[in-house]
Amino acid sequence: MAVASPFTGLPLSSRSPHHHFRSGPVRCSRVKTGFTYGQKFLHSPHWTKDIQMEKIGKRSLSIRNAATESLPDMLTALEGDKTEVKEPKRKLAEMWREVQGANNWEGLLDPFDDVLRKEIIRYGEFAQACYDGFDFDPFSKYSGSCKYHFKQLFQGVGMSDYGYKVTKYLYATSNINLPGFFQRPRVQKLWSRHANWMGFIAVATDEQEIKRLGRRDIVVAWRGTVTYLEWIADLMDYLRPATLNYVQPHPDVKVESGFLNLYTARDEDCRFCKSSARDQVVEELKRLVAKYKGEQLSITITGHSLGSALAMLSAYDIAELGLNCPEGSNMIPVTVFSFAGPRVGNGAFKDRCEELGLKFLRIVNVHDGVPKVPGILFNEKFRLAKEWVGKLPWSYCHVGVELALDHTISPFLKPTNDPSCFHNLEAHLHLLDGFHGAGQRFVLTSGRDPALVNKACDFLKDHYLVPPFWRQDANKGLLKNSEGRCVQPDRTRIIDESHADEAHDTVNGVSNVTVNGHALNL
Repeated sequence: MAVASPFTGLPLSSRSPHHHFRSGPVRCSRVKTGFTYGQKFLHSPHWTKDIQMEKIGKRSLSIRNAATESLPDMLTALEGDKTEVKEPKRKLAEMWREVQGANNWEGLLDPFDDVLRKEIIRYGEFAQACYDGFDFDPFSKYSGSCKYHFKQLFQGVGMSDYGYKVTKYLYATSNINLPGFFQRPRVQKLWSRHANWMGFIAVATDEQEIKRLGRRDIVVAWRGTVTYLEWIADLMDYLRPATLNYVQPHPDVKVESGFLNLYTARDEDCRFCKSSARDQVVEELKRLVAKYKGEQLSITITGHSLGSALAMLSAYDIAELGLNCPEGSNMIPVTVFSFAGPRVGNGAFKDRCEELGLKFLRIVNVHDGVPKVPGILFNEKFRLAKEWVGKLPWSYCHVGVELALDHTISPFLKPTNDPSCFHNLEAHLHLLDGFHGAGQRFVLTSGRDPALVNKACDFLKDHYLVPPFWRQDANKGLLKNSEGRCVQPDRTRIIDESHADEAHDTVNGVSNVTVNGHALNL
């Protein structure tokens, strides 16, 4: 018998009744499901103080008692305090440029705009798909690869109704020194000795979704780190110039050397990494921009943790190369939605990103340590002797706009000293769902199931009865073969087809690509 989510009343292995669900790993619904008990209360917007404060006082004792018993009892106690959810006054198609940061999100963050909230969560789910699709199992022959064919990734992670199509998988070499980031098997893996799957590029193809978005959106999603946070200590290396073969180089623009190595490293002996992650992104974006020339486009890049650093670095690279300024067309807006990301470069990097018109929205948990590094001592907050500090090889600076969240205001999350919980991506999406502005009450809005928080951590309060680390493939991915033995299914064809250039309609045999005068060796 399937275990039901105490929040939605639905099995953890099923989706909302409003969306079709296909077989795959055990997962919880990402989309609006509604709550079995007290649905409208948990989805309600701000309470009006004059009416609701009296109700809160009268019910506080029953709520506290219910919280010690069970979730249904607690929600039943709250069921009388509920208001209807109001539809947003504006539609995304009318304000998509603002959502993408055209005005640096002025007036949208406090109070928190509902349209922006939904879009940030949606892009966060693209980043989460990089975790859900990744093979973390060290006993797997395919450890470090994606578990799904590129055509079936969104179906496999429960996002088949999002209206996007994956066009390219991204890989990076694991030969560089990033402990804990690259997944290494305990047995000799068959698919590659050095490569790791890093993420994907996708494009909106569903006509209804394009209409809702107000444009055709291209998404670049980067994989980050889940629980191993010590990698950040290994990356506190010196800044180095972002020398990426630009016609007009900017030697004063410097980025963290580990991020740059990961982005640009190649391995001639690995068929997945003969081209660097950077080359793979540039080649595919150039192709997509040419394919949809004349349409209204946007490029949105997202990532969590180390993936956030790659998102920022790749956004800078795209704009510096002029990929978003195709000849004869308007400039394509490039936006980064960063989750729990570290600092990437120096003050000159920040200034240059602003000159290029890039937009960054950094979503952080104020208790998470990763966004505070590198540059704990010398950073954008150090205002004394700013010019002198900016020349130091370890002076870092955040870019863009910060949206600060605080997990302690969520009534669903328990006190803990585990930093991996503070850093968890699903926890950030949960906080976005309930955040309404500084000093406002935490009230869930979009209907995301809070059980998703415990997908890969132990952060929900115990009386909600959601097991920690609950997401896993059925039987750890083992299937019975014709001889009755439990074995790992062969994924060689899936990996080969997902990497083949012709699978993504790319040009075979290209050795050099020129983008606005910039020569790139691919």
